[in-house]
Amino acid sequence: MSSQEKTTTGGGGVIENARHRPSKLKLCYHLAVSNALYLLLAPVAAVLALRFPRLTASDLAALQTSLTANLPLSIALLGVCAVLATAYLMRRPRAVYLLDFACYKPGPEHTVTRETFMRQSAAAGVFTDDNLAFQRKILERSGLGQGTYFPKAVLNSPPNPCMAEARAEAETVMFGAIDQVLAKTGVRARDIGIIVVNCSLFNPTPSLSAMIVNHYNLRGNVASYNLGGMGCSAGLISIDLAKQLLQVHRNTYALVVSMENITLNWYWGNNRSMLMSNCLFRMGGAAVLLTNRGADRRRAKYQLVHTVRTHHGADNRAYQCVFQEEDETGRVGVALSKDLMAVAGEALKTNITTLGPLVLPMSEQILFLASLIGKKVLGLRIKPYIPDFKMAFEHFCIHAGGRAVLDTIEKNLELSGWHMEPSRMTLYRWGNTSSSSLWYELAYTEAQGRVRRGHRAWQIAFGSGFKCNSAVWRALRTIDPAKEKAGGNPWAEEIHCFPVDVPKVESVAAS
Repeated sequence: MSSQEKTTTGGGGVIENARHRPSKLKLCYHLAVSNALYLLLAPVAAVLALRFPRLTASDLAALQTSLTANLPLSIALLGVCAVLATAYLMRRPRAVYLLDFACYKPGPEHTVTRETFMRQSAAAGVFTDDNLAFQRKILERSGLGQGTYFPKAVLNSPPNPCMAEARAEAETVMFGAIDQVLAKTGVRARDIGIIVVNCSLFNPTPSLSAMIVNHYNLRGNVASYNLGGMGCSAGLISIDLAKQLLQVHRNTYALVVSMENITLNWYWGNNRSMLMSNCLFRMGGAAVLLTNRGADRRRAKYQLVHTVRTHHGADNRAYQCVFQEEDETGRVGVALSKDLMAVAGEALKTNITTLGPLVLPMSEQILFLASLIGKKVLGLRIKPYIPDFKMAFEHFCIHAGGRAVLDTIEKNLELSGWHMEPSRMTLYRWGNTSSSSLWYELAYTEAQGRVRRGHRAWQIAFGSGFKCNSAVWRALRTIDPAKEKAGGNPWAEEIHCFPVDVPKVESVAAS
């Protein structure tokens, strides 16, 4: 990122400059529309303000006489108002708060550089020279750095992918993240009433959620759910499920754990559409603690405002664009279709069409509607208006699935490099950690000291099926990274090194 695009604060954070803000004309228009109601009510308020001091004792006595004369009607109206107010309060969705979250940071023994990756691929003895060259080419353009992580079973020589090693990886990631979030919040494991775990490709028996119940000795009536096969967007599906459960279970905590397992899902064949996942996916996971307890609002970090889920599984092209299957030699892998970017674009369009009216200010909705009427009704040759989501959100956490995904969303939503920074730095530092990548991105935003009270963050994720899901959070307090508990943020010890410039092509040294 160039010096013209950022301004560095004393704490190592980066604050948005004027280049990322709307023009003065558009800002004036936005303020006028947003405050139109107040402008319209101002004359009424002025008239009332002038009339009120002129009220006399006789006027008040006349009002009292009128109410007394119609006492049954007055009581009936008050009763109706009380019933309606009670019904509203009882049916109103319970607020869901995010107490805190933690992202797992593997130890240095798990570190894999681009050169290490290529050595392991070559040592496996199963890839052709052409496909080794293909993997090298993907790595050079992937946007991944030199500090991502693999499980020991893949880094060992020879590799040892087996059920025991896969369980060990799952336990290390899950328990590591959960231990941190419990330490940060001070919540006892026995107080957790709901647990939702998502891991797309590794689903042992007993389940991952059962492993957590056993390890932490959770109570016998805990509501436990284990989601599999739902791809990289499963983290937000888990959040949505936990939100719905918190509407039913009163005064409790919900633990959401998002991860993917690499050990048993490394592809050992030569189908290039399946080799892509080897190059992009890395070890990682996150634990999120939610609650509906009103007493916890004062210490919570965020409030969940909206969740929007989009599913295009009825369309065969979308359904098959991310598909786990056997190749021609019988080896199992996840094939990525060439239609993936087009399918993701269509799913994103549907998702933001649903989300837009919920979050965009009226000024942006008016411009979008005017553009739509001009193009569809009046037949004008005008470009469709792309709503400015920067007017609705201060922070964007876009699933770090790969450089191409981030480039496409940056262009389609007209975001700046500053807005894309958390996603690009997460891809560079951690790789594609599947459903947990959104939490590494939010942790980056916090570590940079960017989150202020009232700020809104938009999490967007894509997954097999094909799905696009969104979650909107509002910060309940300003988050000072210096006051965060030690070890609570995976970026804490190295945030001063970011952001970094990521070349379009970064060579891999020959072994």
